[in-house]
Amino acid sequence: MDFKVKRTDKAVFSNYALNCVGTGRMHLALRHEYHKQLQKVQDEIGFKYIRGHGLFHDDVGIYQTYEEDGVQKVEYNFTYVDMIIDDYLSLGLKPFIELGFMPKALASGEQTVFYWEGNVTPPSDYEKWADLVIATVSHWIERYGEEEVLSWPMEVWNEPNLEVFWENADMDEYFKLYEVSARAVKKVNPKIRVGGPSICGVEDEHWLKSFLEFTSKNDVPLDFVTRHCYATEPADYIPHYAYQKLSSLSYIPDELRVSRDIIDSFPAYRGMEMHITEFNTSYSPRNPLHDTNLNAAYIAYLLSVMGDTCASYSYWTFGDVFEEQGIAFTPFSGCFGLLTNGSIPKPTYWTYEFFSKIGTDAVSRGKSHIITKEKSKINDDEIFHIVAWNPVDGEDKTCLKLNFSIEATDGEYYIFSRLVDEDVCNPLKSWIDMGSPPTLNKKQLSQLKDCATPAISTQRLSVEAGLLELDVKLNANAICHYEVVKVNPQVDRGFIAERVQGSR
Repeated sequence: MDFKVKRTDKAVFSNYALNCVGTGRMHLALRHEYHKQLQKVQDEIGFKYIRGHGLFHDDVGIYQTYEEDGVQKVEYNFTYVDMIIDDYLSLGLKPFIELGFMPKALASGEQTVFYWEGNVTPPSDYEKWADLVIATVSHWIERYGEEEVLSWPMEVWNEPNLEVFWENADMDEYFKLYEVSARAVKKVNPKIRVGGPSICGVEDEHWLKSFLEFTSKNDVPLDFVTRHCYATEPADYIPHYAYQKLSSLSYIPDELRVSRDIIDSFPAYRGMEMHITEFNTSYSPRNPLHDTNLNAAYIAYLLSVMGDTCASYSYWTFGDVFEEQGIAFTPFSGCFGLLTNGSIPKPTYWTYEFFSKIGTDAVSRGKSHIITKEKSKINDDEIFHIVAWNPVDGEDKTCLKLNFSIEATDGEYYIFSRLVDEDVCNPLKSWIDMGSPPTLNKKQLSQLKDCATPAISTQRLSVEAGLLELDVKLNANAICHYEVVKVNPQVDRGFIAERVQGSR
């Protein structure tokens, strides 16, 4: 495929890839391995927000009860949540708050979800639930300041349209929870932004329309809309794993366009921000797909288009310290993270690292590539970034060949490229070749990290007629990043590159 690109071209591209990333439950942030993984992600990629479950779960311990003079009373303990948020802020992250799940002492029932037993029943006393929200948000303002907390979006619950996450998937009961929660947040400070309904999949159109009808009719606060999306068909479960076929590349963008149109059909909400507070390929934390090059290439395409309809899209999750279905048995367990336990980058890690480099000023966008430009910090020359991908699901390992003709000023150009594909950066294969050890010794871990590094190459091109020609070849499930920089070659006295073996 041939693409001709002028320096003045403009392409539609909103790069919100780094706006938010997911975690498991918040309590995991107290663990050393979790912190190491998050530190690496922030040092090398740099997300702005982080969202996870379990703020009000008993392992964070905010909601406490005691008996005094025969009367049950309530008190709040912010020790752990302060540690968690302090750590996020120290790493340059703000929390995207999810108000949930239900403290056991405030729950109306015993239904739980996950290995860690998050209670998913409504509160037994909505007034006490409102008091809990008010006390928590008030504490945050006292500790972190109004200006900081005003920058934290607050979302009510998680996937209430699914029975597993909200008792009976009771829509009316969720609407009540949302209204009580939103008004509690606004009571603390009306400028704090609150949203929902955090739906996923089942009857999502009906839920979204009904939710917006409810909030608009009853003048319930709503500052943004949230939903989740995944892109796999039903799973074939073979313990400890789930195997699923990927949906088409258009599946998630089409689903998001429908949601966008529903929001915009309400005059009061037209143009309102839509945040995807969870997305990935598979919804299972035991699908080996997450560890593959196919996942990386598929996600690259999504990152190139999701900004068309969304204000953020939060990859679920940054790392593999994660316990929804228990503790992972092996380093490559099919969990959601960009990093394995042991901080081995999966191929999708590099998808995000590549997108962190390219900015937003796009000059070309296609189904398999994005090209952006930026001004050099040294002079007025332009630096071009090219990210390209080739997801191939199945046995047909089709190679993709792209030719870019980019308008450029005459001179010498330095091309720095990195490639991730099944041959050069495939730690899952290397682990299998190693014998699939369930735990790694130091040597094995070091070798797998070496196998999880992109292949780097460089070249020099001369532009003489105002056109830079660049050929890109991508094997199946490859993703690459090219940086094109104009240079002014300087040669040390007496140095002749042609006389040095391997220098040209």
